[in-house]
Amino acid sequence: MKVCLFRLSVKKNWVLSLIASVALIGCAASPNKQNLSPKSQFFPEMTSSFPGDSTFQEVNPASTSHLSDQTNNVFLTEDEPLSLEKLQQLARQYNPTLVQAWTHVESERAKALQASLYPNPVIGYSGDQVGVNNTIGEFQGGFIRQEFVTGGKLELSRQKYLARASAAELQALVQEYRVTNGIVIQFYRLLGLQKKVKIQQELSKNWQDNLLTVKEMFNIGQANEADIHQANVQLQQQQLRLQVVENELQLEKERLISFVGTHLPPNPVSGNLVENLTPLNFEEALQRLLRESPELGMVHANVKSDEIMVQREKAEPIPNINVQFSAGRNYAEQDAVYGVLAFIKVPLFDWNQGAIQQAQADLRRQKAQIRLTELQLRQRLAEQFQQYLTAVQHIQNYKDIILPESEQRYKTQLLSYKAARETWPAVLESQRDFFMRRLEYVDQLIAWRTARVAIDGMLLTDGLQTPQNVTPAGHIDATPKPR
Repeated sequence: MKVCLFRLSVKKNWVLSLIASVALIGCAASPNKQNLSPKSQFFPEMTSSFPGDSTFQEVNPASTSHLSDQTNNVFLTEDEPLSLEKLQQLARQYNPTLVQAWTHVESERAKALQASLYPNPVIGYSGDQVGVNNTIGEFQGGFIRQEFVTGGKLELSRQKYLARASAAELQALVQEYRVTNGIVIQFYRLLGLQKKVKIQQELSKNWQDNLLTVKEMFNIGQANEADIHQANVQLQQQQLRLQVVENELQLEKERLISFVGTHLPPNPVSGNLVENLTPLNFEEALQRLLRESPELGMVHANVKSDEIMVQREKAEPIPNINVQFSAGRNYAEQDAVYGVLAFIKVPLFDWNQGAIQQAQADLRRQKAQIRLTELQLRQRLAEQFQQYLTAVQHIQNYKDIILPESEQRYKTQLLSYKAARETWPAVLESQRDFFMRRLEYVDQLIAWRTARVAIDGMLLTDGLQTPQNVTPAGHIDATPKPR
């Protein structure tokens, strides 16, 4: 019984010593704890428009434009026309690619937090020379070990991932452009197709009138059965053309629903397809694109991340300091004893030279990506500008010459028919020609709208394209703790 009490007292003494040691090391490391809050310390300069996190919603209005729309749900009634503004609000609320893009921002911020956390201390028990002089050991006690990170590695890791978070924010802005522009393009395509359906319906009435006219001419001997068959075939072909446009209209509605991300009532879109043709200048559009493109901004942000990564890899071989403090009791001598151990890993053979070279190569590659992106943007702008100019030229010609001349021809034929100087089939033919010119005009309006939206919207149009990773393949990402 005495031995048991003795051991209990001994354990109590070394446990108290161990607690005092932990407190001592904890006080020495405590200044770093103020940096552990991801919201108050790590990301004061970062912005976000991801719903649900109010910490990052004040800096960049361009990237947070959809926040108020997502917090206030938007609904459409069954009898409400589909306006462009409502469709954009619904897309910001329901399009899943926006959620993916902004969660990617949160992921990069989480990496920045994890990469900057200080290493945890190691606490353990040690017993040496157990059984010496019939005692429980020459040394019985505990130790605590702490690794002290040197060379600013944690801060460099944090800054690298914050730079990637900035790139991810720009990627999210790219996705917002894609979704918004995709909605606008689909909206104008639907407007154009609605007009084309109405024109095709008028053409169907024209061909019905033509069939009736041929039958009347057959009754008075001015046409034969072959003419009736031909007129009937022409009417059926027109009915098929009308069905094609109606099917295309339904397809574009489904595409619009896909971009918006939620069900829409079967209402027509309401808006104006025709506006003043404000001329664009290619060089001015190019300079604006190179100045404001979020795609190019994302590449610049990645360059900054790679520059920090080079610094981080150069700091990697700087040895961290490992310190161990132990406290216990020497039962052979019946004295309290303490120990201190400090050591470093000497970068004699491996001083991270390979990773440094890889980081430098990644930086050179990313700098070249800036010029490549500029050239790609110029090429894409040139393609859209060619379509824009072609559409503008056609629209202007149709408005000024083709449509007025075609309409005047029809009116002249109609007046001649009323004056008994022209046949009714000739009037119907001139009317059909006018309808065909109107269809071509609507096609050019759709092409003009599509190109203009792409040019004004930084050439970003596909609202269902999955957001890309901001980090190119082959970059350094150490695991399990990012650096």
